[in-house]
Formats: sequence, C-alpha cells, structure tokens
Amino acid sequence: MPAAKPAQPIRLYTTLLSGHGHRVKLFLSLLDLPFEVVELNMKAGDNRKPDYLALNPFGQVPTIQDGELTLFDSNAILVYLAKRYGDASWLPDDAPGAAAVQRWLSLAAGQIAYGPCAARLVTVFGAPNDHQTAKNIAVKLFDVIEQELADKPFAVGNHVTIADIAAHTYIAHAPEGGVSLQAYPNIRAWLRRVEALPRFIAMPATKAGLVAA
Repeated sequence: MPAAKPAQPIRLYTTLLSGHGHRVKLFLSLLDLPFEVVELNMKAGDNRKPDYLALNPFGQVPTIQDGELTLFDSNAILVYLAKRYGDASWLPDDAPGAAAVQRWLSLAAGQIAYGPCAARLVTVFGAPNDHQTAKNIAVKLFDVIEQELADKPFAVGNHVTIADIAAHTYIAHAPEGGVSLQAYPNIRAWLRRVEALPRFIAMPATKAGLVAA
C-alpha cells in the first residue's frame, strides 16, 4: 500500500527549464502530492554554494527533501516517489515489468541524455556539446522507440509508468534542440497520451532550434 501523503510539502530544488527537474515536478503533480519548488539560479552559482552542495555534492538538479530524507538524481527520485506514494502500476513488482521500466530509466540516463537532452543544451543554454553527434544519437533513438510504440500506448504496455515520466520531457522538447518529431507519428501519439493525464504540467517551451522565432 502506498504511504499517506506527506505531512509537509516535499521540497524540490530545480530550475524552470531543467528537463530532469521537470520529470520530478510532473510526477509529484500526477501523484497529487503537496510540494514546493525552490528555484536555483544556476548562472548565479546557486548550485555551487555550500548549503546546496551539502544536499547534493554534485551541484546538480533536481534534489528533493521529504521530511528527513534528502535525495538527488531524477530517476532515483521517481523510483522513491513511486514506491512510497504511488501504487504498483507506476513501477511494477513483477520481474519482467520492473525490468521493462528499468530499461527505459537507463535510456533516460543514456541515449535520451546524450541525444535530445544534449542537443537542447546546445541550442537553449549554449553548452559546448557536439550538436551534430547529439542529434544523430536522438534520431537513432527515435527510430528504435517509434517501432516499440507501434503496438502499445505507453512505454512498457497498456498503462503509464515512471518509464513514461522519465522519457517524456526531453523527447517532447527535442525540436528545441533541432531534432524534428515529424517522422515519428507513434512517438507524437504517445506524447499526447502522457500530456492528457490528469494533473499533467508542461515544462515551458523555449524559442530555440526548430521552434526558434
């Protein structure tokens, strides 16, 4: 049984345009949990100040505080929230289901991070990544998951899991990094299904890449 809602709002440290942070914010909203956002100004170095490094020694976002627990890494946070406050539909208990979700969490930390996420870092934040390499990784990834989504509505089957939450944001915002989704009708349909979930909240769009004004 999932735990009752926390007595105090969960504190989420993030930035407005962080896809990693948005994963957590989205899942908190979908679970209808009370939370408050602490916005960090990365340009001003908020993430490198001693008080934040005491919470997250890597100086990255997101980080959450849930009562006495402090936890960082977006995928780890999704697992924690699913196990503590969600039901088993979000993270299946059976071995095949759990493995299927884990494979998508690995994609989120791998090809999604090095593909659409890295490409967007170049166009939105001016990161010194190899833009063409990131776009190539994104296209190869999308070619694979387009076929996977041909016969199922969500990442691992007939219902939404944290796999969808981990994957959604950077794929949805891939055009900002210069990667088109026009050739991928199954991916676009999957994005719409995730975005139709009750209490879905979107990450703000930026005028960059293919959506530049």
